[in-house]
Amino acid sequence: MLITFAIMTENFDINSIIKILRQYRSRFNVGYNRFLRHFTSSLRIAGSSLNILTVIGSLLCIIAMIIYIGFEHSADETRLIARLLRSSQIVFIIAVVFNLIFNFKETVRNTRPIKWIADILILITAIPLIYPEPNHPWLPWLGHILYSKRFIYPVLGLYSILSMSYSVLRVLGKRTNPSMIMSCSFIVLILAGSFLLMMPRCTYNGISYIDSLFVSTSAVCITGLTPIDISATFTPFGILIVGILAQIGGLGVMTFTYLFALFFSGSASVYSQLMVKDMIYTKTINALWPTLLYILGFTLTIEAIGAVAFFFTIDGTIGESLNDEIIFSIFHAMSSFCNLGFSNVDGGFSNQALLHGNQSVYIVASILIFAGGIGFPVLVNFRDAFFRKCRKIWASIFRKEDVVEPVHSFDMNTKIALVTTTTILVVSVILFLTFEYNNSLAGMSFYQKVVQSIFNALAPRSSGFASVNPGSFLNITILMLIFLMWIGGASQSTAGGIKVNTFATMLLNLRAIITGSNHVVAFKRRVSMNSIRHANAIIGISILTYFIFSMTLVAFEPSLGVKELLFESASALFTVGSSLGVTPLLSVSSKILLCVAMFIGRVGLLALLIGFYGETGQKNNVTFPSDNIIIN
Repeated sequence: MLITFAIMTENFDINSIIKILRQYRSRFNVGYNRFLRHFTSSLRIAGSSLNILTVIGSLLCIIAMIIYIGFEHSADETRLIARLLRSSQIVFIIAVVFNLIFNFKETVRNTRPIKWIADILILITAIPLIYPEPNHPWLPWLGHILYSKRFIYPVLGLYSILSMSYSVLRVLGKRTNPSMIMSCSFIVLILAGSFLLMMPRCTYNGISYIDSLFVSTSAVCITGLTPIDISATFTPFGILIVGILAQIGGLGVMTFTYLFALFFSGSASVYSQLMVKDMIYTKTINALWPTLLYILGFTLTIEAIGAVAFFFTIDGTIGESLNDEIIFSIFHAMSSFCNLGFSNVDGGFSNQALLHGNQSVYIVASILIFAGGIGFPVLVNFRDAFFRKCRKIWASIFRKEDVVEPVHSFDMNTKIALVTTTTILVVSVILFLTFEYNNSLAGMSFYQKVVQSIFNALAPRSSGFASVNPGSFLNITILMLIFLMWIGGASQSTAGGIKVNTFATMLLNLRAIITGSNHVVAFKRRVSMNSIRHANAIIGISILTYFIFSMTLVAFEPSLGVKELLFESASALFTVGSSLGVTPLLSVSSKILLCVAMFIGRVGLLALLIGFYGETGQKNNVTFPSDNIIIN
């Protein structure tokens, strides 16, 4: 218009036209930049909204599938579930398409091949939405798959779990308190498990919520205490739910979630990697992914080997069908390695057919319990030492440059855990055999007594299994078992208690004080003051907490024996699972109390306190003059 006006007024020299064009270009650039900013902001808002909708849709999808699988429902309820799943499916499809169009580079950079497969499967599920099932498809078998619930529902479930895990991964990158995240993850899993176990298809005759909550807490916290008979209450589907809860709880909820999300997404913030690195105590971030895979692979491999060993040792012993023996083998391999202590047969390991049958079943269980209670850092150290030895042999064979080995193949933590665990095991087996030789072990052959002594001295330290009734033990044996419960297994293992590492640190510190040494030394290494302080704090807190829970439990149950309640409190707080038979007799308030005890025992009261007060303490880190306290 300005150019036309300039021509009409005969003011149409070339400089004027160039000036006008520049004004047009300037105005266009301003408008374009403004449009670009609005468009980018809109895309960012749309992306954030889609992420929120995807999480909500994933949650609704999981809930709908749980209802679909675990409950009986009418035709109207089935249609409602189908609508919920269809809504989640539409949200997933939109999210995938949106990311491919507007976040293509970031999606390609941060997506692993398996995530691509999940996205492609979600896009394939859009075919039934766009194109109804034809009466005469070109490929009938392919048409039946694409339009079948057996294809669409598993894809939606997989994508929902993936989306929830990836959301947790993003939360880990927000510098959230690790102790609080771990605690909340356990609480969420416990509550989810309590509702899952109440599904009609999980039980034969139903279950009260307090018992469901108790069993879920016991499974997630890998304790093993139960107020009901697991084998008589839960169906095979319910047993499967219990096993999944225990497997996730045994590996650690956050470790399992992080592994799952990282496996599919392929990306994580540095902070989240550092946090999980501290959880599993790997030495470097570069070793995080291999260590996580090693922990998962080692767990599944050992459980698989244990299941096979169980199957051949119980073949024809318990009078069950082939399918029941397979379920027994798998469940008990998981329960033994995770130090859970649950059994899906009547009487568990005290079943008379097992007790007076092949004693190899107790040897297999003892090996699995020991492997689960030795600690993942020890297993990782063994792996590193093994591979270093293999590389050295390979270098010597092919005359390559020699592999530089560290001064110590096994670190101080591994040596302390192995030596302390072995010493405690040997001493406890000898004492158990001595105390119960003519009591609960009477009438058995010497070989049976030795095997039963090993099993019953090892199990109270973490797993909670029992082959003979603990109620028949001598009082001195019960005191020894409470002491073993208090010690537990090794650090970063599936076992409970204060951990053998803590107990050994206390003894080493005691030796240094008695001998007048200025430093606490073990295996020619000096134990750090931070480790000593943590050990002393854990020991002090454990004793104080046990005293509080025991007093409260005795106050709640005045009609029950004090000895039984003290044993029950120790079993719950130190996540063992042994009982003198009073668990089914407890009131609702006592069951809730023990649920809290099991949760604290699994998460750790010290970790909870650090989570609440750690940051405040760092802000008020003032240096004061030192002084002595009279201790005598």
